Amino acid sequence: MDEKKIFEEMINILKPYAKNQELLATATLETHILKDLKVNSARLVDIIIKCEDVYGISVDDEEADKIRTIGDAVKVIKQKLG
Repeated sequence: MDEKKIFEEMINILKPYAKNQELLATATLETHILKDLKVNSARLVDIIIKCEDVYGISVDDEEADKIRTIGDAVKVIKQKLG
């Protein structure tokens, strides 16, 4: 699966959790999930679980701790699918 498709799916996954929907509409790989989209850290765990379900992958705690931006999430997913 290519990065663009994973990114688009990440936007869909983030929609219910992002408090800043305007920024989500123009988000990039550099968009910070917690700071920019105003997602709280507990919800970030829900987002990671949703990604695991959608992609049939398992993200360990060490990998999850490194996810700060949408690009970080896309990178982890892409590695897991690779």
